Amino acid sequence: MFDLIAYLPILVTVLGVVVAVAVIRLLIKLMWKVAEPNEALIISGLTRGSVDTRDGMDFKIVTGKGALVVPGLQTVRTLSLTLNETELQVNCVTSQGIQVIVEGVVIYKIGDAAPFIANAARRFLGQQPKMESQVYNVFEGHLRSIIGSMTMEEIIRERDKLASLVRSASGIEMEKLGLVVDSLQIKDLQDPTGYIQNLAKPHIAQVKMEARIAEATRNREAAEKEAEAAAQIADAQSLSAIKQSAAQANAETARANAAQAGPLADATARQQVVVQETEVAKLEADREEQKLQTSIRKPADAKAYAQRTEAEAQKAADISASEARARRTELEAQANARKVEVEAQANATAAAAIAGATKITGEAEAAATKARGDAAASAIKAKSLAEADGIKARAEALGTNQEAVISQQLAENMPAIVAAAAEPFAHVGQLTVLNGGEGLNSMVGGILSQVGNFLPSITAALKNGQVPPKRAPTKAPDA
Repeated sequence: MFDLIAYLPILVTVLGVVVAVAVIRLLIKLMWKVAEPNEALIISGLTRGSVDTRDGMDFKIVTGKGALVVPGLQTVRTLSLTLNETELQVNCVTSQGIQVIVEGVVIYKIGDAAPFIANAARRFLGQQPKMESQVYNVFEGHLRSIIGSMTMEEIIRERDKLASLVRSASGIEMEKLGLVVDSLQIKDLQDPTGYIQNLAKPHIAQVKMEARIAEATRNREAAEKEAEAAAQIADAQSLSAIKQSAAQANAETARANAAQAGPLADATARQQVVVQETEVAKLEADREEQKLQTSIRKPADAKAYAQRTEAEAQKAADISASEARARRTELEAQANARKVEVEAQANATAAAAIAGATKITGEAEAAATKARGDAAASAIKAKSLAEADGIKARAEALGTNQEAVISQQLAENMPAIVAAAAEPFAHVGQLTVLNGGEGLNSMVGGILSQVGNFLPSITAALKNGQVPPKRAPTKAPDA
């Protein structure tokens, strides 16, 4: 107990010190004010301001650190240094008298320097929301003034210049307000009159035209490339098909050649045999031809020549014999006629006998004429067979000596012609001659005259190379 009493003063002292420290710490915490990085402390009251803040008002500005504020003797208030934003929508008129509505945004703040903070504190401390209207009014006036000195084309093309001019013009006023403009942006230009739209139409049309041209050009180039690619593909496919066909054909040819190697060799051997046999056959044919020339053709030519010579001689003999017989017949007819005439004059009673004799004579002459015709026909047939090889010679002779050949042919066929003229008498059973010798002479003369009349037509036909016209059967003349 006595020990506690002895240490009591010490304990009281220690406790008093602790309480005093705690009280002092609490007082310091209550009086010590620290400024945030984005604010400034404005301390007024029992204080001493700086040189920059002594103009008209004595207050202390604290930024970025702390300060001791004695309650009751001093007052501390904060001034925000954060960014502020004000939207602009200003009706303006350009130097061309064109109405335009400018939309923009101003980003600003209280300046970091003490004069800016002092100016802002004097104007906006405790009423910072009013800064927005003040800034709007400042920029509205300057914006209208500057746009009024510019054309619409300059405003459209030089927005940065417009913003720079507005910031420069409002700089002094903003400094007096303690404000600093961080950014001024022209967001949009509204054109109630449609000037901007009309101004853009030519360029839009030009751009559209160029776009269509470019698109058409690209489409054409694409089509050309596609066509070229398709052509190349088709060429490649065709070349591939050709190569495949060629390879297949070569393979088929090789297989066919392999399959036909044996038969082809046999065929080649047979062909060589046939060639040799053909050569042998040609030699044998030549030999046979030589034999025919020697043993048959030359003797036949000699025989034909002999037959032609004999036929020509026989033809000449027949012509002479025919002429002689015709002349003899004519003379006999004349002699008989004269004889009959004399006898008729001498003895009328012998007329019947003479007539009977004349009938017998006529029958005999007719039989002789028929026999001569048959003989002549047989001779003509024999001569035709004999003269088969002489037709070509007579044709050549007809081309060179027509008259002689025709005369020869007429002479050769004279017996047949006379036989044809006397043919009607072959069908006469009994012939009665009137007028005696004159009747007989008239009958024979009529036959000869018919033959003479027929000779010119035969000659003309032979000259023209035609068949002599057929003559109708001659009626037996009335005696």
